[in-house]
Amino acid sequence: QVQLVESGGGSVQAGGSLRLSCAVSGYTYSGRLMGWFRQTPGKEREGVAAIVTPGHVTYYADSVKGRFTISQDDNGNTVYLQMNSLKPEDTAMYYCAARSTPNSRGWSWTYWYDYWGQGTQVTVSS
Repeated sequence: QVQLVESGGGSVQAGGSLRLSCAVSGYTYSGRLMGWFRQTPGKEREGVAAIVTPGHVTYYADSVKGRFTISQDDNGNTVYLQMNSLKPEDTAMYYCAARSTPNSRGWSWTYWYDYWGQGTQVTVSS
């Protein structure tokens, strides 16, 4: 069974950095799409970034381009989200998600993904 466990959230001042990690276990598919989403109370969950394997093609929401970087380790067991130049509007619960095929057409759609983690909170103060 696929399990995703996020870590690395916390509180930081505006302009600071955080690196989120998503530990992936139980994954037996040869290709996949991994995504990071975020959600604040009362709002829909939004796609932040995604990475496709094979190929490591990446996708980003306009709001985070140039500030966030998605990556994964060589064995694919951990997916990262490096967040720099953080802003108060980046405050949210961040979730890791996985799709069992490498089709990235719907990378920012929540229903495109098969598996989800429990989330890690990021709070950015001004």
